[in-house]
Amino acid sequence: MGLYAALQLSKRLRSNQAEILVVDPQPHMTYQPFLPEAAAGNISPRHAVVPLRRELNRCTVLAAEVTKVEHARRVATVQPIIGPAREVGYDHIVLAPGSVSRSLPIPGLREQAVGFKNIGEAIYLRNKVLERLDVAATTTDPATRARALTFVFVGGGYAGIEALAEMEDMARDALTYYDELRPQDMHWVLVEATNRILPEVDPDMGAYTVTQLVHRGLDIRLGTRLESCVDGVVKLSDGDSFEADTIVWTAGVKANPMLAATDLPLDDKGRLRCLATLQVTDAGGAVIEGAWSAGDCAAVPDLTGPPGTLCAPNAQHSVRQAKVLADNLVAVLRGQQLHEYRHKYVGSVASLGLHKGVAQVYGIKVKGLPAWFMHRTYHLMRVPSFNRKVRVVIDWTLALILKREVVALGELHEPREGFEEVTPRVGG
Repeated sequence: MGLYAALQLSKRLRSNQAEILVVDPQPHMTYQPFLPEAAAGNISPRHAVVPLRRELNRCTVLAAEVTKVEHARRVATVQPIIGPAREVGYDHIVLAPGSVSRSLPIPGLREQAVGFKNIGEAIYLRNKVLERLDVAATTTDPATRARALTFVFVGGGYAGIEALAEMEDMARDALTYYDELRPQDMHWVLVEATNRILPEVDPDMGAYTVTQLVHRGLDIRLGTRLESCVDGVVKLSDGDSFEADTIVWTAGVKANPMLAATDLPLDDKGRLRCLATLQVTDAGGAVIEGAWSAGDCAAVPDLTGPPGTLCAPNAQHSVRQAKVLADNLVAVLRGQQLHEYRHKYVGSVASLGLHKGVAQVYGIKVKGLPAWFMHRTYHLMRVPSFNRKVRVVIDWTLALILKREVVALGELHEPREGFEEVTPRVGG
């Protein structure tokens, strides 16, 4: 959200009118809807991220983390990658740290699972799945093989369903190079605590998705909770227990805990309270001048719904809120009238693997290949920058005529291990 807001501000304000300072510990913005395709090898991981310095060339970008905000003083404490922290003064602040995985105190989860929120996790998951295929093809121990070929995804929202479907699709393609393995040897498990998946669409579309996944041989556990995964032993609330080397947590998000380091009031879910103008308010609804927010970390009223309804924490709202926020901030600077954010939810699109999808847009329900095409078209329109659009189209075009890349690069996660093994120790 912050990238979109900064882009809009840089278009509306000249350099002699305002200085736009963007603080982020990462040098890029991750376009999260492309994470499943990046993990599955449909697009290059580099093309699922947008370089901040290239796109925000009219802004000042600090590779740092905001550790404290004292809005009463209009000061933010910034911690660079290396070196001492420093204070940065401001007139207006846009707080858009986004969300983090909403995890639970489940035994073994911290040690065994991986999230699916950033490009690093997507690359790790891809390498992990392909590496497990090598393990299974090489071992002579049935228990080791079964554990290596068991992949558990926890959470039946869009992130979990797309990650599960894309990774299973990739692994199935990869098995054409493994004479020792068959598709039915793999065990793909989805664990969802509620009795339905894809809550953003109507129940019949969720049921269709379950049917499609089950037809592909996936194990869908609805109304089931993950109770433990200590040492890779997965224990479910339905009484089942099995071993798995790969556990992926996609069970929802929560507001970034960084907001707790501000002197701005938060709601009971740790989000900033906002008006429909994207201005931050206190508990009584009074505007806090100079403070703005939107996206996953903001509780923004949905003016198209019943009173008290808040906008869902998804990319569709975040991108549109960013533009309204930037325009309203400029309006405040110029003494103009502010506009309220009002956007009726268009619908949702999801990929279920190559050439498979599900979509519900403006009440119209689409399945299969047309839905998959709608999914790609929508996200191609939304990904920032012409540069990234072209690169993604090239990736997709090459994928139509060339076989999918199914090579693991596990050394990326421990790049110094080989060098350490061949380098003698010096001293005590």
